[in-house]
Amino acid sequence: MEYDKVKQAIEGFAKKVVIEAKQNLQKGGQYGPKIASGKLYKSLKDFTHIGPNSIQVEFKMKDYGYYQDRGVKGKFSTYPEINKYGTNAQFGSGTGKKGGLTKAINDWVASKRFQFRDKKTGRFMSYKSTAFLIIRSIYNKGIKPSLFFTKPFEKYFNRLPETLTDSFALDMENFIEFTTKQNIKDVN
Repeated sequence: MEYDKVKQAIEGFAKKVVIEAKQNLQKGGQYGPKIASGKLYKSLKDFTHIGPNSIQVEFKMKDYGYYQDRGVKGKFSTYPEINKYGTNAQFGSGTGKKGGLTKAINDWVASKRFQFRDKKTGRFMSYKSTAFLIIRSIYNKGIKPSLFFTKPFEKYFNRLPETLTDSFALDMENFIEFTTKQNIKDVN
C-alpha cells in the first residue's frame, strides 16, 4: 500500500516550516530583518524520507541559526524566553571558539558600515570601537531569542496529527477503492 497522501502531508509540513522561518528572518524583529549575509536564510532546508516502517523529517541550517532562534544567556542578565525554550548556550562559559564572537561582530560592523557616534565629540567611532561596544553588550546581556524557526515548527507540528489522520484516511479510501476494483476485475 502506498501512502501518497501521508507523504504529501509530511512534506507539506516540512515545506511550510521552512517557508515561514525564512519569512520570519526577512521580517526580523524590533531591529528589522535578521538577514545580514543571507547565509542562514539560504541554508534553511528540509529533508523528508518516508520508508515502509518509518517517517524521517530533518531540518538543516547554519549552526548559528540555533543561537539566533533560541537566544544565548549573557554573563549578568538573561531574557526570560531563553529559560522557556531551554538553550544551554551562554557567553563566557569557555566552551565556544575563542574570538569567534569578536570576529563575527567585527566583520558584520564593517560589512554594514555601522558606526556609533562618540557622545562627547559627535564624531563617528571606528568600526573596531563600535564592534567592541556591541560585543560587550551581547556578552553581558545575551541574545534575545527570535524564535524564527521554533514558532513555525510548533505551529505546524500541532496541526500535524489532524492532517495525518485525514491523509491516512484518504490513503485507506484509495486503497479500498483500488482493491475493490481489482477484485471486481478478477471476478469478471
